[in-house]
Amino acid sequence: MRTKHVVVLPYDQKWNDEFNKIKDELLKELNGKVISIEHVGSTSVKGLSAKPIIDIDIVIKDYASFDEVLHGLNRLGYAYEGNLGIPGREAFKYENKPQFMIHHIYVCTKDSTELKRHILFRDYLRCHKKAVEEYSRIKEEAAALYPDNIEKYIEYKSPVIEKLYREAGIV
Repeated sequence: MRTKHVVVLPYDQKWNDEFNKIKDELLKELNGKVISIEHVGSTSVKGLSAKPIIDIDIVIKDYASFDEVLHGLNRLGYAYEGNLGIPGREAFKYENKPQFMIHHIYVCTKDSTELKRHILFRDYLRCHKKAVEEYSRIKEEAAALYPDNIEKYIEYKSPVIEKLYREAGIV
């Protein structure tokens, strides 16, 4: 069993500012090589409590452009980790970027199922205040109940995520 301290904080506007700082660095290297750079995950939804980690999807046309983006990310200090068991989402890690908030970088093709799920869920939450309130509450409860067990945290909030996915038409 993997343990990781789980911290969930109330929404903070600085998360969007931090995303934009990271996006600006990415665009210096990747501009013209990608379709878009998307702020996804809980920190991308105003009012939603979240673990303070920025999730970023870099969108490419198809895998023909992946190597060029991979090399650009390498030049910026990101190392390729593979898809980590999630097809259609290529993960990257980094070390020593103290100028930025903790973040996750993923590269997805524009037709990726994972990208579509990220965008649909983000956009659904952005338009449904009650869903944001419900999801925030369950995430805060999960973090309080399982502060040192990320697997249990995820397990606890999964039924609400599945419910919200159904409401959003994702599943």
